[in-house]
Amino acid sequence: MVHGRVPDAFREPGVWLMCLIYFCFVMGQYALTFWMPTFVESTGIEGNVAIGVLSAVPFVAALVAMNLFGRSADKRRERRWHLVVPSLMGAVGFSLSAVWNGSTALSLTALSVAAAGVLTCAPLFWSLPTAFLGGTAAAAGLAIINSVGNLAGFVSPYMIGALKDATGSASIPMHVLAFTLVVGAAAVLTTKKQVVNR
Repeated sequence: MVHGRVPDAFREPGVWLMCLIYFCFVMGQYALTFWMPTFVESTGIEGNVAIGVLSAVPFVAALVAMNLFGRSADKRRERRWHLVVPSLMGAVGFSLSAVWNGSTALSLTALSVAAAGVLTCAPLFWSLPTAFLGGTAAAAGLAIINSVGNLAGFVSPYMIGALKDATGSASIPMHVLAFTLVVGAAAVLTTKKQVVNR
């Protein structure tokens, strides 16, 4: 457990590892919330009502997954794999949605898997930094992690738009998002289980 003054949080390597992990997860979250209607429309759906209704489906899947993974993590007192699995689900979902872009049903299924994975990572993530940060360093450390991670809120939508404009395809941004989530999952596995599994 890291205790101490505010400057100590900036010198703690674990804080910067958490920044990387959270940044990767937020990349996927903002991609979904910002671009979901566009992803649905790209499968051939027309009409604002139809696009809006179908765009809600992946978030219903996420609601179910968040509850299941959250309860399982608390029951088993296991944090790392309960983050890695949803993150990889998000990666697979994004990649498959790019591959299945020609079919609304398949693409929506893939986006539902992506949403279930990515949005589940958000609440479960915060069990990691709070496991090793305490005292004044905790307040500073959590602020740093939240600030750096949420920079992805700008990077993700901008990156997707830029890549779509540059390539004329929505597939490449999806694969980039998938890769980002894999990086996040790998970073989670570098944490010490005896520290974060509480």
